[in-house]
Amino acid sequence: MIVLVLNSGSSSLKYQLFDTEKEERITKGLVEKIGGREAIFSYERGEDGKFKEVHGIYDHSEALNLVLTSLVSEENSILEDINQIAAIGHRVVHGGEKFTESVIVDDQVLAEIRECIDLAPLHNPANLQGIEVCIKLLPDIPQVVVFDTAFHHSMPDYAYFYGLPYIMYNRHRIRRYGFHGTSHRYVTNRAVELLGKTEKTTSLVSCHLGNGSSVCAVRNGKSVDTSMGFTPLAGLVMGTRCGDIDPAIITHIMSKEELSLHEVNSMLNKHSGLLGISGITNDVRELFEQMEEKDYRASLAINMLVYQLRKYICSYLGVLGGADAIVFTAGIGENSFYVREQALAGLEFMGIKVDKRKNRLLSNEGIVSTVDSAIAVYVIPTNEELVIARDTAQIVKKKKK
Repeated sequence: MIVLVLNSGSSSLKYQLFDTEKEERITKGLVEKIGGREAIFSYERGEDGKFKEVHGIYDHSEALNLVLTSLVSEENSILEDINQIAAIGHRVVHGGEKFTESVIVDDQVLAEIRECIDLAPLHNPANLQGIEVCIKLLPDIPQVVVFDTAFHHSMPDYAYFYGLPYIMYNRHRIRRYGFHGTSHRYVTNRAVELLGKTEKTTSLVSCHLGNGSSVCAVRNGKSVDTSMGFTPLAGLVMGTRCGDIDPAIITHIMSKEELSLHEVNSMLNKHSGLLGISGITNDVRELFEQMEEKDYRASLAINMLVYQLRKYICSYLGVLGGADAIVFTAGIGENSFYVREQALAGLEFMGIKVDKRKNRLLSNEGIVSTVDSAIAVYVIPTNEELVIARDTAQIVKKKKK
Protein backbone atom coordinates (compact mmCIF):
# COMPACT_ATOMS: atom_id res chain seq x y z
CA MET A 1 0.00 0.00 0.00
CA ILE A 2 1.24 3.50 -0.89
CA VAL A 3 0.77 5.82 2.08
CA LEU A 4 1.45 9.56 2.21
CA VAL A 5 2.47 10.73 5.69
CA LEU A 6 1.97 14.42 6.49
CA ASN A 7 3.12 16.57 9.39
CA SER A 8 1.55 20.00 9.10
CA GLY A 9 3.04 22.92 11.04
CA SER A 10 1.89 26.51 11.25
CA SER A 11 4.10 27.53 8.29
CA SER A 12 5.43 24.18 7.08
CA LEU A 13 4.37 20.89 5.56
CA LYS A 14 6.60 17.83 5.90
CA TYR A 15 5.81 14.69 3.93
CA GLN A 16 7.07 11.18 3.35
CA LEU A 17 5.75 8.62 0.88
CA PHE A 18 5.91 4.95 1.92
CA ASP A 19 5.42 1.55 0.37
CA THR A 20 4.09 -0.16 3.49
CA GLU A 21 4.31 -3.68 2.07
CA LYS A 22 8.08 -3.31 1.74
CA GLU A 23 8.27 -0.83 4.66
CA GLU A 24 10.35 1.41 2.41
CA ARG A 25 10.30 5.17 2.09
CA ILE A 26 9.86 6.19 -1.54
CA THR A 27 10.57 9.89 -1.15
CA LYS A 28 10.31 12.77 1.30
CA GLY A 29 10.22 16.54 1.30
CA LEU A 30 9.40 19.76 3.12
CA VAL A 31 7.62 22.98 2.26
CA GLU A 32 8.60 25.74 4.69
CA LYS A 33 7.97 29.45 5.08
CA ILE A 34 4.39 29.00 3.85
CA GLY A 35 2.60 32.31 3.64
CA GLY A 36 4.89 34.34 1.38
CA ARG A 37 6.63 34.71 -1.95
CA GLU A 38 9.81 32.91 -0.84
CA ALA A 39 8.53 29.59 0.44
CA ILE A 40 11.14 26.84 0.12
CA PHE A 41 10.31 23.41 -1.30
CA SER A 42 13.00 20.80 -0.54
CA TYR A 43 12.57 17.24 -1.78
CA GLU A 44 14.27 14.04 -2.90
CA ARG A 45 14.27 12.92 -6.52
CA GLY A 46 15.22 9.26 -6.56
CA GLU A 47 18.90 8.65 -7.19
CA ASP A 48 19.38 12.22 -8.44
CA GLY A 49 19.68 13.49 -4.89
CA LYS A 50 18.09 16.44 -3.14
CA PHE A 51 16.57 19.53 -4.72
CA LYS A 52 15.42 22.91 -3.48
CA GLU A 53 13.03 25.36 -5.13
CA VAL A 54 11.58 28.73 -4.15
CA HIS A 55 7.88 29.40 -4.78
CA GLY A 56 5.17 31.82 -3.82
CA ILE A 57 3.05 29.65 -1.50
CA TYR A 58 0.43 31.45 0.53
CA ASP A 59 -1.44 28.65 2.30
CA HIS A 60 -1.32 24.92 3.05
CA SER A 61 -3.64 24.14 0.15
CA GLU A 62 -1.08 25.55 -2.28
CA ALA A 63 1.70 23.70 -0.45
CA LEU A 64 -0.06 20.34 -0.73
CA ASN A 65 -0.88 21.00 -4.38
CA LEU A 66 2.81 21.58 -5.02
CA VAL A 67 3.72 18.34 -3.26
CA LEU A 68 1.12 16.32 -5.19
CA THR A 69 2.20 17.84 -8.49
CA SER A 70 5.79 16.96 -7.69
CA LEU A 71 4.91 13.33 -6.97
CA VAL A 72 3.28 12.79 -10.39
CA SER A 73 5.53 14.98 -12.53
CA GLU A 74 7.34 13.33 -15.46
CA GLU A 75 10.56 14.87 -14.20
CA ASN A 76 10.37 13.13 -10.82
CA SER A 77 8.65 9.92 -11.99
CA ILE A 78 7.59 8.93 -8.47
CA LEU A 79 3.93 8.11 -9.14
CA GLU A 80 2.07 7.59 -12.41
CA ASP A 81 -1.18 8.80 -10.91
CA ILE A 82 -2.08 10.49 -7.62
CA ASN A 83 -4.72 7.80 -7.04
CA GLN A 84 -1.90 5.35 -6.39
CA ILE A 85 -1.88 6.89 -2.91
CA ALA A 86 -4.14 4.50 -1.00
CA ALA A 87 -4.25 6.45 2.26
CA ILE A 88 -2.92 9.50 4.07
CA GLY A 89 -1.57 9.45 7.62
CA HIS A 90 -1.40 12.62 9.72
CA ARG A 91 0.60 13.40 12.85
CA VAL A 92 -1.51 15.15 15.48
CA VAL A 93 0.22 16.26 18.66
CA HIS A 94 -2.63 16.13 21.17
CA GLY A 95 -5.50 13.69 21.42
CA GLY A 96 -6.54 14.58 24.96
CA GLU A 97 -8.18 11.76 26.93
CA LYS A 98 -10.40 10.74 24.04
CA PHE A 99 -7.87 9.21 21.67
CA THR A 100 -5.88 6.28 23.01
CA GLU A 101 -4.99 4.93 19.56
CA SER A 102 -4.86 5.96 15.92
CA VAL A 103 -8.22 6.43 14.16
CA ILE A 104 -9.65 7.01 10.71
CA VAL A 105 -10.85 10.56 10.07
CA ASP A 106 -14.53 11.43 10.16
CA ASP A 107 -16.56 14.47 11.21
CA GLN A 108 -16.64 13.41 14.85
CA VAL A 109 -12.88 12.91 14.96
CA LEU A 110 -12.32 16.36 13.47
CA ALA A 111 -14.64 17.92 16.05
CA GLU A 112 -12.81 16.21 18.91
CA ILE A 113 -9.39 17.30 17.59
CA ARG A 114 -10.74 20.87 17.59
CA GLU A 115 -11.74 20.42 21.24
CA CYS A 116 -8.11 19.57 22.01
CA ILE A 117 -6.84 22.87 20.57
CA ASP A 118 -7.07 24.40 24.04
CA LEU A 119 -4.57 21.75 25.22
CA ALA A 120 -2.13 22.26 22.33
CA PRO A 121 -2.75 25.74 20.86
CA LEU A 122 0.62 25.84 19.07
CA HIS A 123 0.30 22.47 17.33
CA ASN A 124 -3.23 21.12 16.92
CA PRO A 125 -4.56 24.01 14.79
CA ALA A 126 -1.81 23.45 12.21
CA ASN A 127 -2.26 19.66 12.33
CA LEU A 128 -6.00 20.11 11.81
CA GLN A 129 -5.42 22.49 8.92
CA GLY A 130 -3.38 19.83 7.12
CA ILE A 131 -6.18 17.29 7.49
CA GLU A 132 -8.82 19.71 6.23
CA VAL A 133 -6.74 20.61 3.18
CA CYS A 134 -6.41 16.92 2.31
CA ILE A 135 -10.15 16.39 2.66
CA LYS A 136 -10.69 19.25 0.23
CA LEU A 137 -8.09 18.21 -2.35
CA LEU A 138 -8.26 14.41 -2.00
CA PRO A 139 -11.79 13.66 -0.76
CA ASP A 140 -11.82 10.03 -1.91
CA ILE A 141 -8.60 8.97 -0.17
CA PRO A 142 -9.05 7.68 3.41
CA GLN A 143 -7.16 9.50 6.12
CA VAL A 144 -5.87 8.39 9.50
CA VAL A 145 -4.63 10.45 12.47
CA VAL A 146 -1.86 9.25 14.78
CA PHE A 147 -1.56 11.05 18.12
CA ASP A 148 1.70 11.82 19.96
CA THR A 149 -0.13 11.47 23.27
CA ALA A 150 -1.73 8.08 22.56
CA PHE A 151 1.22 5.89 23.66
CA HIS A 152 1.12 7.37 27.17
CA HIS A 153 -2.51 6.48 27.91
CA SER A 154 -1.28 3.33 29.63
CA MET A 155 0.12 5.44 32.51
CA PRO A 156 -1.55 4.69 35.86
CA ASP A 157 -3.59 7.46 37.46
CA TYR A 158 -1.05 8.05 40.24
CA ALA A 159 1.55 8.80 37.56
CA TYR A 160 -0.52 11.24 35.54
CA PHE A 161 -2.34 13.19 38.28
CA TYR A 162 -0.91 16.41 39.72
CA GLY A 163 -1.15 17.48 43.36
CA LEU A 164 -3.79 20.09 42.56
CA PRO A 165 -7.41 20.21 43.74
CA TYR A 166 -9.21 17.32 42.03
CA ILE A 167 -11.79 19.75 40.70
CA MET A 168 -9.09 21.13 38.33
CA TYR A 169 -9.05 17.74 36.67
CA ASN A 170 -12.83 17.54 36.52
CA ARG A 171 -13.20 21.02 35.05
CA HIS A 172 -10.17 21.37 32.82
CA ARG A 173 -8.64 17.88 32.50
CA ILE A 174 -5.38 19.06 34.09
CA ARG A 175 -3.14 15.98 34.11
CA ARG A 176 0.04 14.58 32.64
CA TYR A 177 -0.45 13.63 28.98
CA GLY A 178 3.10 13.16 27.72
CA PHE A 179 4.39 13.65 24.18
CA HIS A 180 6.83 12.11 21.67
CA GLY A 181 4.71 8.98 22.08
CA THR A 182 5.08 7.91 18.46
CA SER A 183 8.87 8.05 18.77
CA HIS A 184 8.93 6.22 22.12
CA ARG A 185 6.65 3.59 20.62
CA TYR A 186 8.90 3.07 17.60
CA VAL A 187 12.13 2.66 19.58
CA THR A 188 10.36 0.39 22.08
CA ASN A 189 9.27 -1.95 19.29
CA ARG A 190 12.71 -1.86 17.72
CA ALA A 191 14.43 -2.51 21.06
CA VAL A 192 12.19 -5.55 21.57
CA GLU A 193 13.47 -6.91 18.24
CA LEU A 194 17.12 -6.20 19.07
CA LEU A 195 16.82 -7.77 22.51
CA GLY A 196 15.18 -10.87 21.06
CA LYS A 197 12.35 -10.62 23.57
CA THR A 198 8.59 -10.06 23.42
CA GLU A 199 6.86 -6.75 24.03
CA LYS A 200 5.12 -8.13 27.13
CA THR A 201 8.42 -9.10 28.73
CA THR A 202 10.43 -5.96 27.90
CA SER A 203 11.04 -2.95 30.13
CA LEU A 204 13.23 -0.01 29.17
CA VAL A 205 13.96 3.69 29.54
CA SER A 206 13.53 5.57 26.27
CA CYS A 207 15.37 8.91 25.92
CA HIS A 208 14.12 11.07 23.02
CA LEU A 209 16.63 13.92 22.94
CA GLY A 210 16.29 16.73 20.43
CA ASN A 211 15.33 20.39 20.52
CA GLY A 212 12.38 19.03 22.47
CA SER A 213 13.31 16.16 24.78
CA SER A 214 11.48 13.59 26.89
CA VAL A 215 12.22 10.42 28.81
CA CYS A 216 9.74 7.55 29.04
CA ALA A 217 9.56 4.57 31.40
CA VAL A 218 8.27 1.52 29.52
CA ARG A 219 7.11 -1.61 31.36
CA ASN A 220 6.05 -4.67 29.36
CA GLY A 221 6.01 -2.55 26.22
CA LYS A 222 3.68 0.10 27.69
CA SER A 223 4.38 3.65 28.87
CA VAL A 224 4.04 3.94 32.66
CA ASP A 225 5.56 7.40 33.12
CA THR A 226 7.08 10.18 31.04
CA SER A 227 8.87 13.45 31.72
CA MET A 228 6.68 15.80 29.66
CA GLY A 229 3.38 16.67 31.29
CA PHE A 230 0.24 18.69 30.64
CA THR A 231 2.28 20.44 27.93
CA PRO A 232 5.66 19.70 26.28
CA LEU A 233 7.22 22.32 28.59
CA ALA A 234 7.88 19.93 31.48
CA GLY A 235 10.78 17.56 32.12
CA LEU A 236 14.33 17.99 30.88
CA VAL A 237 15.90 21.33 30.05
CA MET A 238 15.45 21.60 26.26
CA GLY A 239 16.52 23.74 23.35
CA THR A 240 14.36 26.74 24.24
CA ARG A 241 12.03 25.28 26.91
CA CYS A 242 12.81 25.52 30.61
CA GLY A 243 11.78 22.01 31.67
CA ASP A 244 10.91 21.34 35.32
CA ILE A 245 10.96 24.42 37.56
CA ASP A 246 9.42 25.48 40.87
CA PRO A 247 5.95 26.72 39.77
CA ALA A 248 6.17 29.66 42.19
CA ILE A 249 9.02 31.05 40.06
CA ILE A 250 6.48 31.99 37.38
CA THR A 251 4.36 34.26 39.56
CA HIS A 252 7.50 35.69 41.18
CA ILE A 253 9.01 36.66 37.81
CA MET A 254 5.68 38.03 36.58
CA SER A 255 5.56 40.28 39.62
CA LYS A 256 9.20 41.43 39.50
CA GLU A 257 9.38 41.90 35.72
CA GLU A 258 5.75 42.98 35.22
CA LEU A 259 5.22 40.36 32.55
CA SER A 260 1.87 39.44 31.01
CA LEU A 261 0.67 35.84 30.64
CA HIS A 262 1.68 35.92 26.99
CA GLU A 263 5.14 37.28 27.78
CA VAL A 264 5.93 34.78 30.51
CA ASN A 265 4.63 31.92 28.35
CA SER A 266 6.93 33.09 25.55
CA MET A 267 9.87 33.27 27.95
CA LEU A 268 9.33 29.73 29.25
CA ASN A 269 8.83 28.18 25.80
CA LYS A 270 11.00 30.21 23.43
CA HIS A 271 13.73 31.97 25.41
CA SER A 272 14.70 29.50 28.12
CA GLY A 273 16.44 26.10 28.11
CA LEU A 274 19.85 25.71 26.51
CA LEU A 275 19.39 29.01 24.66
CA GLY A 276 18.47 30.93 27.79
CA ILE A 277 21.27 29.46 29.91
CA SER A 278 24.02 29.77 27.30
CA GLY A 279 22.90 33.08 25.82
CA ILE A 280 24.32 31.75 22.55
CA THR A 281 22.24 29.06 20.87
CA ASN A 282 19.93 26.10 21.37
CA ASP A 283 22.05 24.00 18.98
CA VAL A 284 23.98 21.41 21.01
CA ARG A 285 26.67 21.14 18.31
CA GLU A 286 27.47 24.83 18.65
CA LEU A 287 27.41 24.59 22.43
CA PHE A 288 30.02 21.83 22.32
CA GLU A 289 32.23 24.07 20.17
CA GLN A 290 31.90 26.80 22.79
CA MET A 291 32.63 24.30 25.57
CA GLU A 292 35.96 23.58 23.91
CA GLU A 293 36.62 27.32 24.00
CA LYS A 294 36.00 27.20 27.79
CA ASP A 295 32.77 29.18 27.60
CA TYR A 296 31.25 28.84 31.09
CA ARG A 297 27.59 29.29 30.16
CA ALA A 298 27.78 26.85 27.23
CA SER A 299 29.36 24.28 29.55
CA LEU A 300 26.71 24.98 32.17
CA ALA A 301 23.90 24.38 29.68
CA ILE A 302 25.33 21.02 28.55
CA ASN A 303 26.08 19.93 32.11
CA MET A 304 22.52 20.77 33.17
CA LEU A 305 21.11 18.64 30.35
CA VAL A 306 23.35 15.68 31.18
CA TYR A 307 22.69 15.94 34.92
CA GLN A 308 18.93 16.12 34.54
CA LEU A 309 18.95 13.25 32.07
CA ARG A 310 20.89 11.09 34.53
CA LYS A 311 18.35 11.91 37.26
CA TYR A 312 15.42 10.90 35.06
CA ILE A 313 17.10 7.67 33.94
CA CYS A 314 17.81 6.66 37.55
CA SER A 315 14.31 7.68 38.64
CA TYR A 316 12.66 5.59 35.95
CA LEU A 317 14.88 2.59 36.63
CA GLY A 318 13.53 2.82 40.17
CA VAL A 319 9.96 3.01 38.88
CA LEU A 320 10.53 -0.04 36.70
CA GLY A 321 12.55 -2.01 39.26
CA GLY A 322 15.33 -2.36 36.69
CA ALA A 323 15.17 -2.61 32.92
CA ASP A 324 16.37 -4.59 29.95
CA ALA A 325 17.68 -1.54 28.11
CA ILE A 326 18.23 2.19 27.99
CA VAL A 327 17.61 3.64 24.53
CA PHE A 328 18.83 6.95 23.09
CA THR A 329 17.11 8.44 20.06
CA ALA A 330 16.41 11.68 18.11
CA GLY A 331 18.96 14.31 17.07
CA ILE A 332 21.00 14.60 20.26
CA GLY A 333 20.40 11.06 21.44
CA GLU A 334 21.53 9.57 18.14
CA ASN A 335 24.49 11.86 17.46
CA SER A 336 26.04 13.00 20.74
CA PHE A 337 28.32 10.34 22.21
CA TYR A 338 29.23 12.83 24.95
CA VAL A 339 25.64 13.22 26.19
CA ARG A 340 25.12 9.44 26.20
CA GLU A 341 28.42 8.77 27.95
CA GLN A 342 28.04 11.45 30.59
CA ALA A 343 24.37 10.72 31.28
CA LEU A 344 25.35 7.17 32.26
CA ALA A 345 28.64 8.04 33.96
CA GLY A 346 28.84 6.78 37.54
CA LEU A 347 26.00 4.28 37.12
CA GLU A 348 28.28 1.25 37.19
CA PHE A 349 26.87 0.49 40.66
CA MET A 350 23.58 -0.24 38.87
CA GLY A 351 25.37 -2.56 36.47
CA ILE A 352 25.31 -0.05 33.59
CA LYS A 353 28.59 -0.10 31.69
CA VAL A 354 29.21 1.91 28.52
CA ASP A 355 31.83 0.80 26.01
CA LYS A 356 33.36 4.20 25.32
CA ARG A 357 34.99 3.13 22.07
CA LYS A 358 31.75 1.70 20.65
CA ASN A 359 29.85 4.74 21.87
CA ARG A 360 32.20 7.19 20.18
CA LEU A 361 32.46 5.31 16.88
CA LEU A 362 28.78 4.40 16.43
CA SER A 363 27.23 6.25 13.50
CA ASN A 364 23.81 4.60 13.25
CA GLU A 365 21.84 1.95 15.13
CA GLY A 366 23.66 -0.25 17.59
CA ILE A 367 24.57 -1.27 21.11
CA VAL A 368 27.07 0.84 23.04
CA SER A 369 27.18 -1.03 26.35
CA THR A 370 29.82 -3.60 27.30
CA VAL A 371 29.13 -7.32 26.99
CA ASP A 372 28.87 -7.65 30.77
CA SER A 373 26.56 -4.65 31.30
CA ALA A 374 23.50 -5.67 33.33
CA ILE A 375 21.38 -3.25 31.26
CA ALA A 376 21.90 -2.96 27.52
CA VAL A 377 22.39 0.54 26.10
CA TYR A 378 21.20 1.12 22.54
CA VAL A 379 21.18 3.94 20.04
CA ILE A 380 18.12 3.58 17.81
CA PRO A 381 17.34 6.23 15.17
CA THR A 382 13.67 7.10 15.52
CA ASN A 383 11.20 6.72 12.67
CA GLU A 384 7.88 8.28 13.65
CA GLU A 385 6.77 8.52 10.03
CA LEU A 386 7.06 4.76 9.57
CA VAL A 387 4.84 4.23 12.63
CA ILE A 388 2.26 6.58 11.13
CA ALA A 389 2.45 4.76 7.78
CA ARG A 390 2.05 1.36 9.48
CA ASP A 391 -0.95 2.48 11.52
CA THR A 392 -2.56 4.09 8.51
CA ALA A 393 -2.22 1.00 6.33
CA GLN A 394 -3.46 -1.30 9.08
CA ILE A 395 -6.53 0.79 9.90
CA VAL A 396 -7.52 1.32 6.26
CA LYS A 397 -7.12 -2.39 5.45
CA LYS A 398 -9.23 -3.30 8.47
CA LYS A 399 -11.99 -0.93 7.43
CA LYS A 400 -12.11 -2.40 3.91
CA LYS A 401 -12.67 -5.95 5.19
